[in-house]
Amino acid sequence: MDTLKPGMKTELEWEVTEALTTKRGDYRVFSTPSMTSFVEMTAHKLVEPHLKAGQGQVGLQVNIRHMAPTPIGKKVRCEAELVAVDRRKLTFKCKVFDEVEQVGEAEHDRYVIDLDKYMAKLKAKVEGTAR
Repeated sequence: MDTLKPGMKTELEWEVTEALTTKRGDYRVFSTPSMTSFVEMTAHKLVEPHLKAGQGQVGLQVNIRHMAPTPIGKKVRCEAELVAVDRRKLTFKCKVFDEVEQVGEAEHDRYVIDLDKYMAKLKAKVEGTAR
């Protein structure tokens, strides 16, 4: 993760399928939960190649603004920029566009984790032995 620096950018494009929509009147449109997932997946894409063996990443927070509807069948594009690195905490600013306009924006924090510690904690919780 030492190679992650503010100013790094990536983008991701999705087609709005039925599974990503909610119903608004007679229309199916890109849902806010799907936009949130889209933002997370775009930031994840930027971070993943920079992790060392034994490291993973989790989302901490998403502050999202859904500004306009996108109908089913259209494409959406998320642009993510890493704006801050504070030890293992990574902060992103993201913008979401459809084929016509900007439809969303978000601030998103991710955290780089030690996978062994995370899995041990998760296992203890599954087994009912977590404190």
